[in-house]
Amino acid sequence: MRTGIIRAIGPLLLFIHIGLNLTSDLKGVVSELFLYNAIVLCAIISTLSAPKISDPFAQPLIAIALFLWLTGSLLSSLSTFKIISISTQMLSNSAYLLFYPPAIIGISRLISPSRKLSLLEIFDASIFGLGLSSLGTALVLKPLLPHLGGDLQGSFFAVSYPIADLILASITLSLVASQGFSKSGVILTAGIFTFAATDFLYLAFTMQGTYNFGGIMDDGWLVGLLLISDSLWHHKGDATVDHGINPILIALSIFLSATLLAAIALKPGYFPNFVLLPAIITLLLAFIRMTIALRAAKNIGHERILARTDELTGLPNRRRLISEIENFVAKDGALLLLDLDGFKPVNDAHGHETGDQVLQQVALRFSRALPSTALLARLGGDEFGILYEGSNESAMEIALALRATLSYPFRINSDEILIGVSIGVAANNGQTDLLKRADLAMYRAKREGLGVCRL
Repeated sequence: MRTGIIRAIGPLLLFIHIGLNLTSDLKGVVSELFLYNAIVLCAIISTLSAPKISDPFAQPLIAIALFLWLTGSLLSSLSTFKIISISTQMLSNSAYLLFYPPAIIGISRLISPSRKLSLLEIFDASIFGLGLSSLGTALVLKPLLPHLGGDLQGSFFAVSYPIADLILASITLSLVASQGFSKSGVILTAGIFTFAATDFLYLAFTMQGTYNFGGIMDDGWLVGLLLISDSLWHHKGDATVDHGINPILIALSIFLSATLLAAIALKPGYFPNFVLLPAIITLLLAFIRMTIALRAAKNIGHERILARTDELTGLPNRRRLISEIENFVAKDGALLLLDLDGFKPVNDAHGHETGDQVLQQVALRFSRALPSTALLARLGGDEFGILYEGSNESAMEIALALRATLSYPFRINSDEILIGVSIGVAANNGQTDLLKRADLAMYRAKREGLGVCRL
């Protein structure tokens, strides 16, 4: 019952506002300042009250976008009715334009909430939304300027809104189409397209000089915002496809920024000077985004190295060895598995810290006895593995050399510790059972006291 009331208040007030709009005698401060903006406030409350989805950012971001649009509407209304004496046109237009970055991110995450919100995603949305809309506006502003009364600032914003709407609408439509047209997606798409259509009407009326504040056209924005808000109440869970803003579109925004700056440098005065600011900001955001991406890539590379490296010895681990075996089937060589003899008593008598030092020294001795082309890995505990390229005879020689490295004791904290090793050697015959055969050979060597066993 309570949720039904929350959702119904906005449409009810909109119905009343449309009725007042059709009755010109009743229009005024009450309808255009209080009632009009109260409807947007209802959309914000409805957005925040909608059932929670798994993505924690979608609803707050959409609510922030609606709040920014409400801020622009309030400033415009207060200035129109002379309630405040200073001009708020620049502030209100800026607030309207700032609606788009959080709307792009929030709506993308509403449709496809499986991704973790990242700093790169925020930069992508900002570059795409600010860059393409502002710079696209600059490119079409010159031919439209004679039809817009020569007001550079007002003309810039009048053209910016439809271009930003096209970006928002294209992203929404592509994401909704990729997920399948659910009830939530249809309502959301209808809201975005209604909102965008109103912006295009606003541009057309502005060019003709026939736009009037508080006309019936203004209710189109309210319809769009209420539909966007209502779509959250029909959301049915997570999307299965993971989408972000296409890198090609990001590159296009950056390219347009650079092109525009070059054009301004080559032909000063052709574009309005204030177009410089969004172009510079877009390139600055792109530079910061590239820095963050490079750092993230470096961290990912470091994490991948750590994921395939044994922390104690610094050698490759089991995961790395197994991955290399998959690429080893076409090579001449052998897999050697080594299991230390007498290591458990060392741990029991001297403690794990001493045992760890023994393992580190074992790894060092093994490394010195191997050719540089061999891969030595610690598989866990006191087991090691080696991928060796060469003949079967040389593989056996390597195995015997490895045993010899442990023939003299380790000196740890004035204690002399002597251990041995059992080695299983499996020649590579192109089959996929290389690891299994080496494991069988190693256990046979250990069980029968052979030292080295080849299968």
